[in-house]
Order: sequence, then structure tokens, then C-alpha cells
Amino acid sequence: MKKQILIVGGGTAGWLTAGYLAKRLSADLPGGVAITLVESHDIGVLGVGEGTFPTIRRTLATIGIDEADLVRRCGATFKQGAKFVNWRNVPGQGVTDHYSHPFQVADASGGFELLPYWLLGVGGAENWDEISNPQKKAADAWRGPKLPSHDDYVAPLNYAFHFDAIALAGLLREQGIANGVEHLIDTVTEVRLDEAGAIASVLTERTGALHADLYIDCTGFRAELIGKAMNIPFRSCREVLFSDRAVAAQLPYPGERDPIASYTISTAQKAGWTWDIGLDRRRGIGHVYSSDHMGDEEAERVLRDHLGPAGAGAEVRRFRFDAGYRETNWHKNCVAVGLSSGFFEPLEATGIAFAEVSAGMIANLFPWGGDYETSARQFNSNLRRRYERALDFIKLHYCISERRDTDFWRDNVAASSIPDTLHEMLDRWRYRWPNELDIDAQVDIFTEPSWQYVLYGMGWKTDLSAKAGALRYHEDARRAFAEVRRQADYAIANLPSNRDLIEYARTHRFGQKRGMA
Repeated sequence: MKKQILIVGGGTAGWLTAGYLAKRLSADLPGGVAITLVESHDIGVLGVGEGTFPTIRRTLATIGIDEADLVRRCGATFKQGAKFVNWRNVPGQGVTDHYSHPFQVADASGGFELLPYWLLGVGGAENWDEISNPQKKAADAWRGPKLPSHDDYVAPLNYAFHFDAIALAGLLREQGIANGVEHLIDTVTEVRLDEAGAIASVLTERTGALHADLYIDCTGFRAELIGKAMNIPFRSCREVLFSDRAVAAQLPYPGERDPIASYTISTAQKAGWTWDIGLDRRRGIGHVYSSDHMGDEEAERVLRDHLGPAGAGAEVRRFRFDAGYRETNWHKNCVAVGLSSGFFEPLEATGIAFAEVSAGMIANLFPWGGDYETSARQFNSNLRRRYERALDFIKLHYCISERRDTDFWRDNVAASSIPDTLHEMLDRWRYRWPNELDIDAQVDIFTEPSWQYVLYGMGWKTDLSAKAGALRYHEDARRAFAEVRRQADYAIANLPSNRDLIEYARTHRFGQKRGMA
């Protein structure tokens, strides 16, 4: 008899998990796992999370999503990283203040690292994000990461996607059902526990009692199973990350051929920051802020100022959240995935990434032999450490800023708001750069290049003067930096624009041996 998984809740996290597990656990085969997803029509999908990590390409490929279909159906565009504006200095002081966190890994030509030579000034006046690899300059020029002739999810430049979250949930639903997931439209009315505290059944309005070997809670912030029924506590991280609200709007492009940004553009504000995400026909723009530092009406004014005159009549949506996570996300026979597990804020698009991580671990740790506790211990330990490390990384964007213009920024640089683990890393990096010793590949969703891009984009100083005499390959480094510049020029000259690549995908699939239409 097949093992049974019941996923409660749909949306992006629910259907991504369902479609992925259906492929990994062979839901369409006699010896596989039967997967049912129950969701209610009464609960809508939040449309805030429209950015992803490069890992999404592997996940979507596993689920069976065609890349051109993703573009056509979900308004998807190509994301090559994040651009940060005014995070380092107060705006209006005559200082150009922006840096990027590209997805491309810094070049290590010749078997040696370029970063220490850049820290010694060998790379010239260019910032680390643009001298280390060609992606920033290509993205600045509005280029896409690939050619139409490249196969699905393959490219010379690393990338992820921006997309309409509601449309993606629909596409994932369609593919999940094709992968063997049973879909029930029903409303959960009660979660019944057995004497040991495990879930015995889930009661629904129309179908009645639903039973499973493993229950997955994808009910969002409501956390109907893991939180309300099983009373697993939520750990707030508001003492570290202050933002707890967002107001968002959509803005059409003035013209059909307007360029599409290859970044998520994050602009620091007095009590938070604004995101600007370019989809195929519109931009998704929002303001994330701390209610302890700014009122709701002022926050909306900040958003509308960012929208400009074209957004005067734009409809805005409001969201509330509490930055934090559950330290236990697999309890007995229940696993929390997505917002029911945790959420920090939209910065660096960790939301969907954590859902991907959780789905992957469930597939690898599925208790075929009934060893729930063994699987739960490993799952919880791994995911907890991932949350802790991601918390440090997001806080890094705030705590080394030179801004002191508002209480929000002054509070963010206060030592008491910085986790001890981040204090420790910053202490290490006074005299050496972040490297593989600081990264645990089993838990870090941000590798050392990501830490480097943010650290040095924010102006951090690493003093290598004591080691300078041991770094003797200066001419090799200069040649390597020159090669990066050449690669950037080549990428700009040969890669299509993000807009042209999207328009191509409307009528063609990727991987065809032909040029742009």
C-alpha cells in the first residue's frame, strides 16, 4: 500500500512542494508515494514574493516546467542578482551609492583568488562586484543572461527569475496534477491529534476526514497544523530585523518596448527599503518598513513618491509579518514548509528558497520505514542552522551601513541588535576576507561570494597590509581583471536584452538552433 502525504494549503510553496515531491517520490508509480493537496478557494495567494534564487532553475526543471512556458504563463523575466541603492550613505550628498549582489561567482583564473589583490588596490577604482565578474556590467546594460539557443535553464551567466507569484502557483498546480498529485478544493475545519500528539486526521467541510502518513503545513502565516493544532512556538527575530510591514503596488510600463531590469532593485529608505521588480508587462513595487519607526500613512507616501506621477492612482495592498522562524519545523508526522515555517523579509528573496530547501530535505528524509523522529531531528537541525545563517546575512546589509540619519538606521548599527555570530564573523574579516572556512555547504544558502559582494559593496575595510608581501602575483591579477573586462564587453555585445529574450520566448522554446525572432 502506498505511503500517503497530505499537503494542506496551496500557493507557491504548496504546489512547488507537491510537484517536486511527486517527481522525487514517484507519485505516478505503483511503488511511489501518493500525494494529495487540499486548498480552499477562500484563501488567496500573496503576490509579494516575486523573486527567486538560481536554485529555482533546478527545482523547476525537476518538477517539469518548460522555461518558455514559465515566461509566457507567469510574466517571468530573468533576474541576475540584486542592486542596492542608498544602503551605504544618506542620499543627496553627491556620492554615487549603489552596489550589486550578482549571482555569478567571482572569477578565480589561474588557480588563485582575485579578491585579496583587489583589496590591495590592484584592480583599480572599480568596485568588487564589477571587477570580479562580467555580470554586473551586463545587467547594467539591461542584458539577459543567455542566448535563445541555450537549452532550458542553461546560460553562461548565472540567473534566477522574477515572476507573477499568483500565475506561478497556477502553473505549478497544473504541472503538479500532471505529476500525479491529487487536488482537492475543500476547507479544513479541524486538525485532530492522537494521544501521542501526532496528527490523526484533518477534517474538511465536504470530503470529511483525510488521513496520511505525513502532513505538510503550507497554510502560510496562519500555520494551521504546526502552529495552531500542534502548538509549536514561533521565534520572533524582530530584535535583529525591524521591518514588519509592507505596502505594494503594480505599475505598467509606459511603452511596450521599455527595457526590463535584470536586477531586483532595492532602495534604502528612512525606515526600511523599496523593492522594484520588472516583470514582462509591469513592475511590482513595494515598501518594506518598520512600524516602530514609521507610520502606515507615511509609509504609503514613501511608496507613492517612489512610484512617481504615473502611480498616482495605483491601488496599494498592505501586508504584515513578523520576522522569525520555528526552531522545530518537523514535529511528529507534520512538517511546516513556506511561511508556516518562517519568514524574514523580502530582501534577498529567501522565502521561496527555503521552500525549495525544505522540499528537497523531505524528499531525502522521507520516513519510508516509519523513522519519523530520526528524520525530524536531522531536518530541524539543518533548517534551524539555515535560518540562523540567513538571518546573519540579511542583517549584514543593515548593520555595517554608514547611515545615521534616522532612528531606524541608528538602531540597526547598534551592537545590541547584531547577533553574536555576526559579530564574530565581522571580527574575522577585519584582517582576512570571507572564504570557505566561514561557510558550511550543508546549511548556508549564501556562499562566500555572496558575503563578499555585500560586505565590500557596503564599504567594509579588510586590512591585508600585514600579508601584502606574501601576495606576489600582481601581474597575473591585472591580466585576470582585464579578462573580466573583456568578458563584460563581449557579453554586452552578444547577449540579447532582457526584453528581447522575453519576447523571443513568447513564440519559441529555448534551445532551438536559430537566432532571435
